[in-house]
Amino acid sequence: MTRKRDGIGRRQFLRGATGLSLAVAAAPSVAAVARPVDIPADLTDLSAARLSEAIRQRQLSCVEVMHAYLDRIESHNAHYNAIVSMLDRDRLVDEARRADRELEQGKYRGWMHGMPHAVKDLADAKGLETSNGSPIFAGTVATSDTLFIERIRRAGAIFIGKTNTPEFGLGSQSYNPVHGTTGNAFDPRLTSGGSSGGAAVGLATRMLPVADGSDMMGSLRNPAGFNNVVGFRPSQGRVPSYPKADGYYQQLGVAGPMGRNVEDTVRLLGTMAGFDARDPLSRSDSIPGYAHFRAATLRGFRIGWMADYDGYLATEDGVLPLCKRALSGLSEYGVNVEPCKPDYDMARLWQTWLTFRHWALGGARELYEDPEKRRLLKPEIQWEIEGSFKQSGREIADAGIARTDWYRALLKLFDSHDVLALPAAQVFPFDKTVHWPGSINGRKMDTYHRWMEVVIGGTLAGLPVVCLPAGFSDDGRPMGIQFLGRPGQDQQVLEFAMACERVTDFLERRPPAPPA
Repeated sequence: MTRKRDGIGRRQFLRGATGLSLAVAAAPSVAAVARPVDIPADLTDLSAARLSEAIRQRQLSCVEVMHAYLDRIESHNAHYNAIVSMLDRDRLVDEARRADRELEQGKYRGWMHGMPHAVKDLADAKGLETSNGSPIFAGTVATSDTLFIERIRRAGAIFIGKTNTPEFGLGSQSYNPVHGTTGNAFDPRLTSGGSSGGAAVGLATRMLPVADGSDMMGSLRNPAGFNNVVGFRPSQGRVPSYPKADGYYQQLGVAGPMGRNVEDTVRLLGTMAGFDARDPLSRSDSIPGYAHFRAATLRGFRIGWMADYDGYLATEDGVLPLCKRALSGLSEYGVNVEPCKPDYDMARLWQTWLTFRHWALGGARELYEDPEKRRLLKPEIQWEIEGSFKQSGREIADAGIARTDWYRALLKLFDSHDVLALPAAQVFPFDKTVHWPGSINGRKMDTYHRWMEVVIGGTLAGLPVVCLPAGFSDDGRPMGIQFLGRPGQDQQVLEFAMACERVTDFLERRPPAPPA
């Protein structure tokens, strides 16, 4: 990874070390004295953590923060189409004014008090539309919050709208017939990735302080890599899935945080995560507040570089060399990077993925069987549902065994490695008018998601995975690296990410300003 200049590294370290832990809500009147925050000319440049501290210390009012973000959205969003279903400005400013009055009265809701927040359009936020990117559900207004959204609301966030996503979140390209296509933060002509594409672009372009997302097939990782931000897929059960009809078997998708930096990502994870008995697979161990996180010691840290599984994955020219250069940069700080490969038939893993993916989408059969609704479903969704029609119990059982074998194959690699690394995607961001790459280096992609096969390993193993920037191609297209951690070791993975952030400068690269 590109080595960070010592002066910048020290300044960032000092900024990150000041202030109190914002993970614990405390009234301003009883909070310990904290160092004032340096307020930039454009306050949307503040990280979410520093913005939170400035609001808590009342250096900034919630009203001026709201106006600044709404102005930013007004000037930028037309170029990217990241934020959709926006609420009325007057209503949002009134909510911000109410948040200011609460501070005056000594009431502090939490670290997100008065911060604008847009919810990914697959989760419910009471009073906001949840279209799922589908004309079938366009205009549907949620009457309650999804659990992790309820927690974000309780932490003080003001919901301003939604972030764009593919139809039903399927496909790592954020386009749908309801809200259109989201363009990449570094070049709006290219795809943002997905399915948390709107969230990633909103972050990268400073239209949002922090963002929630979800991940079944890389939906927190691919858009983070494509837009030069941080995405984190938590361990299975870390963020409870409620309400969800099937609380036992459908374990592929999880909700998680995205941030402009690692600290913001950790803080949002602390808000979203936590045991809830209504989710039978919810983890009972907890994530501590950010103040308890310490950057990992890089000297002697062991990274297993799985690359393209010895040529198994089709990968666009330039992706692997870029990632290898990023890892080589870490070697300067004592990190040991070694090629490795799981002892597993990767074709078997792909078939396991197809089986579980079809099975998971079989629940949408009711939509498929209604001719009018089927007509409104994109072909890829119809194909997923059709794939579930002839599945047998034996196929599901065999897939469960294959998934377990894969998990154990990765466990063996962790005997000699602290994290395992892979590219965040097999291609760089591509033309957003293309729904999905038909081929990579002459190898045909036989499904709409084969070009994202690189992400299924972390999903099927249920491991914590952080996506960090790896740099840019010669023509300026971003790429990220996935780092898979040991089971349940979310904190350790993020502490490694903290250490990487301190010695690299990728996250300091900003998207170019959009045309006037």
